Amino acid sequence: MTDQSALARPAAQTPPQVNWFSRKIHKSETFRAYAVLSPALLFLGFAILIPFAILVVLSFWTPVGFDFNREFTLKNYRDIMERPIYGTLLWRSLWISTMATVFTVLLCYPMAYYVAFHVHRNKMVWIVLMTLPFWTSYLLRVFAWKVVLGYEGVINSGLIWVGWIEEPLKFLLYSPSAVIITLAHAWAAFAILPLYVSLEKIDKSLLEAATDLGDGPMRRFFRITLPLSLPGVISASILIFIPTTGDYITPALLGGPNGMMIGNLIQMQFGPTNNWPMGAALAIVLMLTIAAICAAFILITFFVRKRIT
Repeated sequence: MTDQSALARPAAQTPPQVNWFSRKIHKSETFRAYAVLSPALLFLGFAILIPFAILVVLSFWTPVGFDFNREFTLKNYRDIMERPIYGTLLWRSLWISTMATVFTVLLCYPMAYYVAFHVHRNKMVWIVLMTLPFWTSYLLRVFAWKVVLGYEGVINSGLIWVGWIEEPLKFLLYSPSAVIITLAHAWAAFAILPLYVSLEKIDKSLLEAATDLGDGPMRRFFRITLPLSLPGVISASILIFIPTTGDYITPALLGGPNGMMIGNLIQMQFGPTNNWPMGAALAIVLMLTIAAICAAFILITFFVRKRIT
């Protein structure tokens, strides 16, 4: 027999605040996206925050033999501010990385533009072919450029053979120029892909409308294509600038004394010098400097894009 009192009891109602919050969650694409990405974000957060916290703590210690003096001190940061060598290497690293970033973006933009706008079939094949040279080891590519730029390398031998020079060009190898050239080639794949994606997303009808209104190719490029592809340019620039600033393999093999970068000094602190606190302090200073430069670059690009669109 059915309990009439149970039927008479009203069903429990969810509070209005909970209903409103639930509807907001279901309607929010951002929340759903972060919910899907939460495992990866948590892993990356721990993988980044824990080593960063260790570096921060370590940077306030001092070495004592093979151990550390764990008393809090700013000595490492004072040494970085007072000794000119650290500022010189940091400035050189930023300059070399900036030049490598500019050359890489200028080199890769036309290739990405051609594939995005002029290749209509088998685009994936073109992308694979463009990135194929970068499937080899980073070290192999660096050694290959060492052979190309060497005193008896391909360039010097070819120029001597045609009679344009009488002795090898010394500035090609063991110089900042060699580091910039090698970095620009080694990191080109990281620029091609974001540039291509940004250019591929541009609505082609906008270009057709600009043509109908009388814009020529150059005016159409600077008014439509370049502003709309700036997110790809920003992504490519950041993806290249950040790792190349701290690179130490290429400067060690091709830079020579004048091509040494801050990454080489950090590697020495954690290696032969065995001064981990100083290496940690240098790494913290480098990361903060890169973060400030990237933030300023993004803000400037945002205002420039706002002005030209």
